[in-house]
Amino acid sequence: MNVNVEELIRKYNVPAPRYTSYPTVPMWDREVLGEQYWMHLVSRAFEESNQQKGISLYIHLPFCESLCTYCGCNTRITKNHKVEEEYIDAVLAEWQMYLNQWNEKPVIRELHLGGGTPTFFSPENLRRLMEGLLKDADVHPAHAFGFEGHPNNTTEDHLRALYDCGFRRVSFGIQDLDPAVQQAIHRIQPFEKVRSVTEAARKTGYTSVNFDLIYGLPFQTPDSIANTIDRVGELMPERIAFYSYAHVPWIRPGQRGYSEADLPDNENKRRLYDLGKEKLSALGYSDIGMDHFALAGDELFKASENGSLHRNFMGYTIFNTDLLIGLGTSAISDAKYGYMQNEKVVEKYKDKVLNGQLAMSKSHAMTDEDLLIKKHILSLLCAGEFYFESGLLGILDKEALGQFLVMQKEGLVTLTINRLQVTEPGRAFIRNIAMVLDMRLKQAKAGANPVFSKSI
Repeated sequence: MNVNVEELIRKYNVPAPRYTSYPTVPMWDREVLGEQYWMHLVSRAFEESNQQKGISLYIHLPFCESLCTYCGCNTRITKNHKVEEEYIDAVLAEWQMYLNQWNEKPVIRELHLGGGTPTFFSPENLRRLMEGLLKDADVHPAHAFGFEGHPNNTTEDHLRALYDCGFRRVSFGIQDLDPAVQQAIHRIQPFEKVRSVTEAARKTGYTSVNFDLIYGLPFQTPDSIANTIDRVGELMPERIAFYSYAHVPWIRPGQRGYSEADLPDNENKRRLYDLGKEKLSALGYSDIGMDHFALAGDELFKASENGSLHRNFMGYTIFNTDLLIGLGTSAISDAKYGYMQNEKVVEKYKDKVLNGQLAMSKSHAMTDEDLLIKKHILSLLCAGEFYFESGLLGILDKEALGQFLVMQKEGLVTLTINRLQVTEPGRAFIRNIAMVLDMRLKQAKAGANPVFSKSI
């Protein structure tokens, strides 16, 4: 089958999950698990993994001083910094509920502060948060602690406070350096701010700096993408996340500040990605998993090379701990045998946890089929391949196997009797390939509804 790239983009640029979990959150069972049963699943995962692998913590800090209109994260916009103290109290109270379930100290292997804007919080309050989280825990000798920082408000005091608590990774949201694009997405940050904070992080001792870049934003052009990556090349962060802009104005009304006419169309958006990838490759970055690039010395690159790369609600990680506890509003926990998401509204979250209740809003108990499909989707997204073991073949229908055969003719995958491998051209369509394995999505027929952003 001779299919050109434009035809493939038109065919596969459909709403698709980003697969930080399987099942994806919209596909979870509707009945919320009871608090007692959820804690049972958490304790089971904890007992199986704590001493051998350690556990992961994700803390969602939702506050931002201004709205970035491209953003799809759960945020609370405010300039009132008095909110910091009580929110930290709530997060520590929630953590204590988990500590009370366990008969031994948790061993923290990975920890990430996300948002929102974690550096909205003062260095003193971030230090108080971290000391509260770690005082009844042990830190694994080979730990990975990272946080998300805004170039405009991350100070040397922020960097030092978190460095002293064990952080060695920082991620800065750059998105695009073109003034017209920054104006449209309400994210004004001069390159000199980016340079200054990057140099300060390295001077402090951070060994891995990540830049988030986005393609497909309003008013982006090949020239603006090229210029952005050229300027990024002056700083050479160890990692780069090069994301496709997710246009979901029905979920994020702030995105209605510009129209779809201001966005690059499908073919031009793909050209922006191809140009960005080409320039990143020329700078020495390797393509890691989906949307991520890393230099050869970075741990993410090494994990990809040695087969230990993992993916969860924190994105790509270098460890698979089996248990990830999410703390804070909208945070999601992965207890291997089930998922749980907290209340998305700050006031509801605080009210529940400060009164001794988990702030559960959604949850899902994994079936044996879920666990099997999750295993293969993770292998696909982390290793670019999976094996057709008998259990999987018992789940896949003829339609799925037929789709894989079509994808092979299109040059996206190669098939043998027991293995599927993603080709280099197929990497850009990996979300579509994963969808073929997604039995929950097929059963719900969610592809017809505007639940997910476009895949390309």
